[in-house]
Amino acid sequence: MTRYSETIERVMELLGKLPGIGARTAERLTFHLLKSDDAEALALADAVRDLKTKIRPCSICFNPTEREVCNLCADERRDKSTICVVEQPKDLLALESTGAYRGVYHVLMGVIDPLHDVEPEDLTIARLIERVQAGGVNEVILATNPTVAGDGTSLYIAEHLEHPGVKVTRLARGLPAGGQIEYANKSILSDAINERRGV
Repeated sequence: MTRYSETIERVMELLGKLPGIGARTAERLTFHLLKSDDAEALALADAVRDLKTKIRPCSICFNPTEREVCNLCADERRDKSTICVVEQPKDLLALESTGAYRGVYHVLMGVIDPLHDVEPEDLTIARLIERVQAGGVNEVILATNPTVAGDGTSLYIAEHLEHPGVKVTRLARGLPAGGQIEYANKSILSDAINERRGV
């Protein structure tokens, strides 16, 4: 027997599936939405719908965007000869917030992780290689997280990116081993970009 109506239970169940949201928090959020005025609650529903219907990966770098090409790739002031490779869009945002990097990005959308059935072809590695082979790229910065999977992914990319005139570098180890880029502060990320080294 459920404690609440079917609709309330369904909202609580769906909210509880979000990362970091337990049963109690899902219950609180559900009742907050129930108490909110219609406009506020429906605005949230519309925003979630838009998130799933309007957002798509950039055709160049795979950063989420509402357009065919994201703002960073479309910006003529960016240095297109340097590509910074990150695991997830949130890593791109963390690096971009430092203001220390003016090149472009490539989002892998994960890391190679055979234990979780993630193989190189499940990521955007092939498209990265195509970008480099198309020419105009002088440096590829591998900015994966300093974890076993992140390091393994960087090694795989470095081995498959051999191209004349293209330097492959890795972020300096200002980042702690096992750490996550999204949680590092701006000064650590800035140092990591500025002190990058060859792979």
